[in-house]
This record gives sequence, C-alpha cells and structure tokens, in this order.
Amino acid sequence: MMVRMLHLGTTEIVDTFAEAFRMRYVRLVVTAADDYWLDAALREVTGYGSSVIGCDAEIAVEHFVDSSETPDGRLGAAILAFGFSVDALAKSIPNRVGQCLMTCPTTAVYNGLPTAEEQIALGKYLRFFGDGFQKSKVLGERRYWRIPVMDGEFLVEEQVGVAKGVAGGNIILQATTSEVALAAARRVVKALAPLPGVITPFPGGVVRSGSKVGSKYKGMVASTNDAFCPTLRGRVETDLFEDASCAYEIVIDGVDETAVAKAMTAALHAAAGEGVLAISAGNYGGKLGKFHFHLHELLKAQ
Repeated sequence: MMVRMLHLGTTEIVDTFAEAFRMRYVRLVVTAADDYWLDAALREVTGYGSSVIGCDAEIAVEHFVDSSETPDGRLGAAILAFGFSVDALAKSIPNRVGQCLMTCPTTAVYNGLPTAEEQIALGKYLRFFGDGFQKSKVLGERRYWRIPVMDGEFLVEEQVGVAKGVAGGNIILQATTSEVALAAARRVVKALAPLPGVITPFPGGVVRSGSKVGSKYKGMVASTNDAFCPTLRGRVETDLFEDASCAYEIVIDGVDETAVAKAMTAALHAAAGEGVLAISAGNYGGKLGKFHFHLHELLKAQ
C-alpha cells in the first residue's frame, strides 16, 4: 500500500527506498590521439556491461579528462567498472582491456586508483602478448608496460587499484506516455553525467527490463518486475499509478554511499515534471542489500 507521499511539482515521490549492494570497483583512465579514437575505445570497452546478473562487470564512463590532467597529455576519460569481488574484476578487466582497448588504435590505459590498498594485475598480465618484445618502465613507484603493436606501442600500467563501492542505487519513474517517460529518463541521465564518482551502466543510462529476485522457472535468479509492467495490469498486483502507461528505471553505481545518495537526489529532481505521475524505487524488502536509500529522506536531507 502506498502511503505518505511527497511531491516535486505535480510528481508524487513514493515513500519507499532503493536497496543497493557493496561491490568492488576499478577506475581506468583511457587516453587516445583524438576524440574519434577515444570514443571508439570507450564504446567498445563499456559494451555488454549493464548488470552483473549476466555481465562480467557493470561499466560506464565516469567523466572525461582534459589533456592537461592525463598522464600522457592526451584526451582521456575515466571509466568505472563494478564487480562482485576483487577476483571477478581481476578476470574481467584484463579481458576487456586486452580485447577492447589494446586493439583500438592509439590508446593507452592508466591506473585511476594508484593509492588503493588492493591492486590487480593489468599490464603485468597483458605484457605476454608482446611475445618477449615487451618492455617495462618505472616512473616513481608505478610500473608501465610497452607492448609492441602494429601502430607502435600499447602503453598500459602494470596494475590497477580496486576499492569498495556501492552499486544498485535506483529510481523508477512512471509517466502517462512513453514519450514523457523517455524525456524524463534522458533528463536524469543528463543531470547525473557531470556528477563525480557515479555511473549509470545500462543502455543510454536507462533500464527498460527492470527485474525482481527469482522466477517461476528453475535456475533463473531474476525475472521481469511484473509490478511495473503495464501490460500485466489485472493479472498481477501492480505498483503502477492508474494513468501510468510506461515506467523506466535508472540504476546508479557509485564509489561510496554519499556519491550514490547525491546522484539519487539529483535524479529525483531531474525526473519530476509534467506527465511524470510518480517516482519510486526498487528494493527487495531490505533483505539483500546493506544500503537503503529512502526517497523521502534524501529530499528532506537536501
């Protein structure tokens, strides 16, 4: 039962919470010769990275980095990649970098968390592709590998740091039409883009197929969130408002609880508007994730 609601303009904010999880993350700094090749590299390395339910990492661009701030003075971007464990990232990150960044013309890859207590091998693993022709260089306390490739050398840092993050912050918006819902979702993604320490890893930052835990089918760990499916009205207990014909979820991963809370607050304000009937969030009754972001509390704290 939906009770105690706040409003942002005409949009009702449901008294519920988003349930998020402790996950590990790495930050890669990727550089390239120009924006064309940087864009190509980022698109490739962040592909198939929406949910760890089925992907090896939840990964997206955190922010772009000015050439004056990158290690090699070129255009760059910081990427955040989240996984369930250090071991999971130790497998997925070298694979993604080797297949998607070492193959892309002009790129180089650096450790965005050099002071993190835990480090995983990157160049230390990829160097073997050099077939004995690879060379290492130490600058300060950081080691880099130069791997010969067909346009010169692929420069990659020996290791990358792993830190504790928070994944699965979210909002679910409901709107009168799909056009209104899409516009609201895009407002949210645009509002979150400049915020430090967060990513929205799903396609365009938006989730169409929100999920619930479990399924009627054996072996399925997650299935469609039927309570928010407009075509299932009358067949299941719905959480959709009466005039809502479309719902979208925005999932937010962040470097810590504060970053996710700030992003969720910004998301609430960006999503609200004419035709957006309500904003709620996805949770599992508080039984699975240790981080609970209550929508009303986020707005009151602001």
